Amino acid sequence: MKLDFSKVRIYVRPGYIDMRKQINSLSVYVQEDLKNNPLSGDLYIFCGKSRRLLKILYWDRNGFCMWQKRLEQDRFPWPLDKEDAKEITEDQLSMLLDGIDFWNAHKVLKFSAVS
Repeated sequence: MKLDFSKVRIYVRPGYIDMRKQINSLSVYVQEDLKNNPLSGDLYIFCGKSRRLLKILYWDRNGFCMWQKRLEQDRFPWPLDKEDAKEITEDQLSMLLDGIDFWNAHKVLKFSAVS
């Protein structure tokens, strides 16, 4: 099990999902909600309502793989809106797994005048 991140895209599904769902149900979410192909080999990340549990789904040559990470303390940062969620980078995935909220790291300030 080795991923080449130069060839893999990483997608976040915004909002919460029932963490009792397994590979079959999550692959349907990828196909219907995200409008992507779950057999593409890309990573798809899901989060539970408590924000303590993440699941990552991907297709690996001849079958689905699912990774799971549970935090014992704290919570994962997680986008609720589709505008906030998009394709993320390998570095952002690493930050997410470390619990760093890169979505709200620096908010864009918009001004219309200086005085």
